[in-house]
Amino acid sequence: MLSIRQLNVSYGVIPVLHDLSLEVAQGEIVALVGSNGAGKTTLLNTISGLLPAAGGQIIFQGARLDRLAPHRIVASGISHIPEGRKIFPYLSVQENLMMGACQGKAWKNRKEMLHQAAEMFPILDERAQQRASLMSGGEQQMLVIARGLMARPKLLLVDEPSLGLSPAVMARIYETIQAFPRMGITVLLSEQNAQAALEIADRGYVLQDGHIVLEGPADELVRSEMVRKAYIGG
Repeated sequence: MLSIRQLNVSYGVIPVLHDLSLEVAQGEIVALVGSNGAGKTTLLNTISGLLPAAGGQIIFQGARLDRLAPHRIVASGISHIPEGRKIFPYLSVQENLMMGACQGKAWKNRKEMLHQAAEMFPILDERAQQRASLMSGGEQQMLVIARGLMARPKLLLVDEPSLGLSPAVMARIYETIQAFPRMGITVLLSEQNAQAALEIADRGYVLQDGHIVLEGPADELVRSEMVRKAYIGG
């Protein structure tokens, strides 16, 4: 579904990603793990068109993405749930959700998707008219995940969903993400919490200093001595 080939990305003259290549097959959850500053967010921002590629290719379902504007990438079937729960704070919960359905085809199905969001996270329906900034951090994370789904994506990019969450809320978020392939949604999941990400993933990539240093089935990466020492402990 997604093929990244020898991708290079820089901030000005400073290289961040170096000849990075990875694959995501339809129906997979693929974990991208690494420490803060490894380049995970840069990679997701480049896939979604927020950063330009300095070289290489990003191919989604056979078509080049790396020359498209972000709204064209969303229209092609990719949604991005950013790090840090970037809500629209002065809009209501429902208005935040509707912003996720602003593309033409998604807008036609907005009522159906609002119903799906309410089933997935009932708190969003209960607080539909409340200002989004008044929600807790965990509730805001539920909101941005549901907003990402409003576009009816084929591929969902999820960046650091466990950041700042309690263990109970994190477990709820991860249970939801794990169900996405059954809904026809493929997931590329970026996480510092390697243990949590690899537990629900099919495969994983380990990113260090803008390079892929290890890849393989998630259960093998969890047992890898390098991964355990660097990212899990023990």
